[in-house]
Amino acid sequence: MVNALVLHKSYLPKAQRANRAAQYVRMSTDYQQYSIANQMAVIAAYAQRFELEIVRTYRDDGKSGLHIKNRKGLLDMIDDVQCGRADFGCILVYDVSRWGRFQDVDESAYYEFLCKRNGVRVEYCAELFKNDGSFVSGIAKNLKRGMAAEWSRERSEKVYAGACLIARMGFRLGGRPGIGLRRELIDVNGRSRGVMQNGERKFLQTDRVMLRPGPPDEVELVRSIFRQFVIDQRGETKIARRLNAAGIRCPTGRPWSEGIIRYMLANENYIGNLLYDRHSCRLREYNKPNPREQWIRKVGAFESVISPELFAKARAIIAARKSTKGLSNEEMLKRLRILLKKKGRLSRDIISDASGVPSPGLYQLRFGSLRNAYRLIGYVSTRDCEYIDSRDDRHAVIEEHALKLGTALATSGEDIRFDQVQRTLEVRGLNVSLRVARSSHDGNEKHSPTWTVERGRHLPPGLIVGIRLNASNLAVRDYFLMPASKLVGRLRFTESSARHHGLRWFGSVDDVIRAVKRHLGRAQIKTSRVTVSAPGV
Repeated sequence: MVNALVLHKSYLPKAQRANRAAQYVRMSTDYQQYSIANQMAVIAAYAQRFELEIVRTYRDDGKSGLHIKNRKGLLDMIDDVQCGRADFGCILVYDVSRWGRFQDVDESAYYEFLCKRNGVRVEYCAELFKNDGSFVSGIAKNLKRGMAAEWSRERSEKVYAGACLIARMGFRLGGRPGIGLRRELIDVNGRSRGVMQNGERKFLQTDRVMLRPGPPDEVELVRSIFRQFVIDQRGETKIARRLNAAGIRCPTGRPWSEGIIRYMLANENYIGNLLYDRHSCRLREYNKPNPREQWIRKVGAFESVISPELFAKARAIIAARKSTKGLSNEEMLKRLRILLKKKGRLSRDIISDASGVPSPGLYQLRFGSLRNAYRLIGYVSTRDCEYIDSRDDRHAVIEEHALKLGTALATSGEDIRFDQVQRTLEVRGLNVSLRVARSSHDGNEKHSPTWTVERGRHLPPGLIVGIRLNASNLAVRDYFLMPASKLVGRLRFTESSARHHGLRWFGSVDDVIRAVKRHLGRAQIKTSRVTVSAPGV
């Protein structure tokens, strides 16, 4: 009954759709509070003049026109047109620039062509030309597309030049500073307006931001990390583990990690230097590193946190590691054998802490994995690596069940999207993530087997379909459903403790599919009730 109320395709006659229109509006930033209203006013006047009825609105608030990604309004509109759900025959846009400022003008033309091919024309209400497909119209439209793209490029050049000038003056550009540093707001006369908190932005364009040392406890923490690395000769991983074990909270709110420590050790801000333009992401293109000669470095821009001598020693240690990148595979294995003879065993931490030995990441890059490098020197790790060996099998299980679930939902008329990286199905705005529960046992007959579900680095809100494996982890035993909000970290459960976690169990994948459909049906009914009651609120 719920699906019967959902309009999957438009069955309006073509003649009736011709007088029905959808409007697409877009503004680039949230500061343009009147932009959408102004566009709608011009579009409404155009529709009235040509006796068109606006039946639907697609909008993108605060979205750049350089790319189509993240422009949900435009994507939804094109999807409705291509899937036959459009109950209109015309799309009204304020002008060519609102459609997009794509740097490749053919991309803008392509999206318009998709609409035209499906019987929906696009009209630009504020332009002087009529988009009727004529020769003159084509020339004018492509000229406008080029002008829209060029406006963004020129503006990007001006903003970049201004940012470089500000950086050369020693002022900070960007958001949150490193641990042990704070942003201080300076007015046009050089007076301090106070320290800015995370997430705060300056209000006046004439104000500037400078860095300064943070609270004494954070400053001492930074100095302690540098001393451990340089004087105590501890690696980044070992430092991070010691901090986590000591209960010292990372100011970022996340646990300490090797990456955080490595970033701090290479950050010149701690000796008072300001760096800018190390990476470029112009016109929303891919972020790419710039050559060192292009970097903008302001030496002594603000008070340092650690001594330049200590920082130089840390940099020398890091540089010595990088010098091993040019080693041959044979030399890398030779140094690994020497390290094994010296330490008696090998691990990621031991390799990271050893001087003159390439990083674990480089061994993984050259030999595929650390275990392959161990095998080539005749070393067998005592660590249980079955989890790593079965990773491909688990991914295959997830893909197989995602295909079954997605096919069943698509057959019932749902629009399905599968993200292979996140192992997630998206249907009607609901994210359905798939996870495998692996079995493990400590060998004690008195103890029950335990199943483990890994959260993963990225878990969108929604629903989790759990696939529980049998004792040998070679076959599927059964299934369970749980809200994604309940999987905070790693979930471990036994047969008896499973009910305490609110897991709903199912014997087959068909039962899971029916349960997901019921969940979608309840969500649809709830949405319908909210929609119906809204006008009376």
